[in-house]
Amino acid sequence: MNGEARRDEIVRMLTESSSPLAGVTLAKHFDVSRQVIVQDIALLRANGFDIFSTNRGYLMQGQTETTRVFKVYHADEDVEKELTTIVDLGGTIVDVFVYHKVYGVLRADMNIKSRMDIRRYMEEIATGKSSLLKNVTSGYHYHTIRAESKEILDIIQEELQKAGFLAKLQDYEPVDFWKQEQA
Repeated sequence: MNGEARRDEIVRMLTESSSPLAGVTLAKHFDVSRQVIVQDIALLRANGFDIFSTNRGYLMQGQTETTRVFKVYHADEDVEKELTTIVDLGGTIVDVFVYHKVYGVLRADMNIKSRMDIRRYMEEIATGKSSLLKNVTSGYHYHTIRAESKEILDIIQEELQKAGFLAKLQDYEPVDFWKQEQA
């Protein structure tokens, strides 16, 4: 198979895949080195294909993204670890919100998608002019996380669980926060 045919097949595979395809996997499939795949991806990008790289592999940009809400709990010193876990696995932290028994849902946009975004956020918090929203509810809070696929969200959920950050929903907490807000 020549390079052009291989790149056409890579585009087809990425377009049809709902989860990232690792460079090593593509290399084995085409019986070429991983470096050849890296060069193919670079050529495809140069030709206008939006291919997104994650630590789990390549995704075709523009594929349907999905979101999931995670309830989390941790100390102030674990904020950076929580956010880094999410972005390093390919997630974007859309927002943070708390459910307060008196005030209801209090929400703030975050749009954190990189370590640079995390650093800026941590610097803003460090100024002491504002405190973390999670502290209004004794550390319990929620994040809406956006990712390229359900599989990436599953991996994020697994890693947050391993880190001890996931918290259990209580009976008094509404399951669909946004419907309640819109009512």
